[in-house]
Amino acid sequence: MRSKARIIYNPTSGRENFKRFLPDILAVYEQAGYDTSAYSTTAFPLSAQKEAERCTKENFDLIIAVGGDGTINEVINGMASFEHRPKLAIIPAGTTNDYARALNIPRHQYVEAAKLIHKNQSVVMDIGHIRTGENQRYFINIGAAGSLTEVTYDVPANMKTIFGQLAYFVRGAELLPRIGNVPVRITYDGGVYEGNAALVLVALTNSVGGFEKIAPDKTLGDGKFTLIIVKTKNLVEILRLITMLMNDGKHINHPKVLYTKTSFVKAETIYDEQLLINIDGEYGGDAPAEFTMYQQHIDIVTDVDRMKLAIEAPDLTRIEKESEFIEQVQQLDEENIEP
Repeated sequence: MRSKARIIYNPTSGRENFKRFLPDILAVYEQAGYDTSAYSTTAFPLSAQKEAERCTKENFDLIIAVGGDGTINEVINGMASFEHRPKLAIIPAGTTNDYARALNIPRHQYVEAAKLIHKNQSVVMDIGHIRTGENQRYFINIGAAGSLTEVTYDVPANMKTIFGQLAYFVRGAELLPRIGNVPVRITYDGGVYEGNAALVLVALTNSVGGFEKIAPDKTLGDGKFTLIIVKTKNLVEILRLITMLMNDGKHINHPKVLYTKTSFVKAETIYDEQLLINIDGEYGGDAPAEFTMYQQHIDIVTDVDRMKLAIEAPDLTRIEKESEFIEQVQQLDEENIEP
């Protein structure tokens, strides 16, 4: 008996051109031994999640999630609560595709991403669970409190002139101080942090917001969140932290950064101030929030050989752009220019 697969795709992702490749992608999975069908998500809430739940209940062997991190999050939420879960394949078609970046899945190369099924390789990934009040949800990559969640590519022209191609990183840094005066209490394995925080990150992979070294020592499937608390709201200090992040992840040793591994996080405000929680790029409720770990919970198709090669042979174009950004920040320091 042949295995069953279901493609769940977001028709608005990938500049709406994914459907042109659908026949070729269906053929890839058919050649791999799957009877494969496709489902286009709709405007109704949690469309992808409900379809993933239906496929899990009906014992599908493989679900292929096509879209950005939000679509993948929904699919995971449709599968995660069941004892027996299908294998998951990912075809990245979003804007940032942090999760696919962490797994080194080809981005915006739809057929190439589908062909990973022929490698017969996978990784068993951790997922997180968050509870805020009466609401609860699973997540795949990041829980965040702070203005990193407001990062946008809509960057003012004068900032582009000063900072060049990576100006959107600076825009993100500029937004961080908005919550810098909110006193927080962050409880984690073996410790409690009380004080102001410009940013709190609870990460499952090493890739957040396009930064690939946010957790440079992360081991996938280790059963631990990477907890990062940025304790400064000074923009110049945050820019320097970004340059350290790009420079081999040296931000983890900065005195204004708390960096640790933990299987549990509770985030709350000390006073009655609102603290928004962002989950995989979407609003996930308000603090207090509790994050718990589900170790090695989802089996995801990838190319393990390609992941190892990516570590050994980093993206030289990206390194060149990051070096340019670091030089620009250093020049600002030398000229005492306040961004």
